[in-house]
Amino acid sequence: MRDFHFPGRSETISTNGMCATSHPLAAQVAIDILKRGGNAMDAAIAGAVLLGICEPQMTGIGGDCFVLYSQPGKPGVRALNGSGRAPAAATAARLRELGHSTVPLRSADAVTIPGAIDAFCHLSESVGVLGLDAILQPAIDYAEAGVPVAARVAFDWGNDADALQGRARDLYLKDNRALTLGELFRAPGQAEVLRRIAREGRDAFYSGEIAEDMVSSLNALGGLHTMEDFASTQCSPTEPIGGAYKGKTLLEHPPNGQGATAILLLNILSHFDMAAMDPLGSARAHIEAEATKLAYDARNRFLADPDHTARLDHMMSMETASKLAALIDPKRVIPAAAPLTEAIHKDTIYITVVDRDRMAVSLIYSIFHGFGSGIATDKFGILMQNRGAGFSLIDGHPNELAGGKRPMHTIIPAMLCDGEQATMPFGVMGGAYQPTGHARVMSNLLDHGMGLQQALNAPRCFADGDILKVERGYSDAVHQELADLGHNVVIPDTALGGAQAIQIEDTGVLVAASDHRKDGCALGY
Repeated sequence: MRDFHFPGRSETISTNGMCATSHPLAAQVAIDILKRGGNAMDAAIAGAVLLGICEPQMTGIGGDCFVLYSQPGKPGVRALNGSGRAPAAATAARLRELGHSTVPLRSADAVTIPGAIDAFCHLSESVGVLGLDAILQPAIDYAEAGVPVAARVAFDWGNDADALQGRARDLYLKDNRALTLGELFRAPGQAEVLRRIAREGRDAFYSGEIAEDMVSSLNALGGLHTMEDFASTQCSPTEPIGGAYKGKTLLEHPPNGQGATAILLLNILSHFDMAAMDPLGSARAHIEAEATKLAYDARNRFLADPDHTARLDHMMSMETASKLAALIDPKRVIPAAAPLTEAIHKDTIYITVVDRDRMAVSLIYSIFHGFGSGIATDKFGILMQNRGAGFSLIDGHPNELAGGKRPMHTIIPAMLCDGEQATMPFGVMGGAYQPTGHARVMSNLLDHGMGLQQALNAPRCFADGDILKVERGYSDAVHQELADLGHNVVIPDTALGGAQAIQIEDTGVLVAASDHRKDGCALGY
């Protein structure tokens, strides 16, 4: 139990349904959908689409998503890959010939075909019960009327505004400056797009006037995108991957997401007595940092489009983890993983919903970097992701850019299970940090006995390349001890990610938490 003398929040507890996400308006909309008879999938999609209006620097209909979900009366957990592909004409060789060693972040070459809308339409039809018209209406209303900018959103808007270019500066800035706390953001062009999708389904987005707007806007900036690229976009149902830790099963989305990295990281940590370490001490931070370097090095070598990821079983095996754990020295640092040539980011949204029948949805949705590519379409103002910057330009690399290929993604939803029973959908935002965040939440709960809210709020650290990012929640003594071990300790300007989770208790009670690093909350009824 938390100490009520200090600031903080308690877990949210309910029985009929629950949502936890990074903005209160989206959480409220999700609960309203549940009250109207929608299921968890309806609610999650409604909340997620609204988050593209509440947090346009983080996500939107020009982006991608991944989803894990369980259904009442059906065993196991399903996965859906809602990430888009590179245009068919794209090649790494072309960019290398132009002198690039990485995909330019804010270029049309970085824009992959957005896959989220196709995924949302598929899930609404195959899993939801209310229909697109009902679940998209709240986002349509807010896009027309406007959403007041929240505190964390304003902070990010100011940091990321320089990414906006051309038409996007007209739509996402006010008098050529970032919107600030409390100012209204409206997106009437997106409202019209959503109205057409609600009426006509996914084809309204991937063909006709809306697709023409995306293609022509990108072509004008040198993009190789075609109408056929958009028309052929299709989400991919798949199966989660999993690993065990302290008697629980962690399910992750398979590649091209980086979920395998979290499983490998926990496998490495299982070789150490993490429970005996001070949860906020230097020993735990050091072991976790070293394990992170090793797990991320494997990620950088192996993970890519599912058709190009060849050594997934090797990466997740306990034998591999054992060999990597043996490389960790508790008294000194090891070199950082070879840096990715592809870009990483910190911007995304996550939403989780559990309904009265205990359908559980874990959904993550992103445009990659802050404001994505910075490119908005001329007519409807759709902000396009720059997920193609996640490709490598190294000749022969599994994640090398190629036409029709999906890039390695940093966004990963998670689901904790007892056997085949989903017990806790959760997610940790923060780009590259996410696998470390998943492992830390698991360890906070299972090694250190923290309550759910405490487990999400607890200070974080992250071995990000050759620096160790340590949040201010750690003591000065711990900072010094880590430096003495050889870490290059840096206090980051931006807190490490954000997190949301819902525990499904055997008693029939739902317990949810939303950490303080975002504007969001958990709501139930």
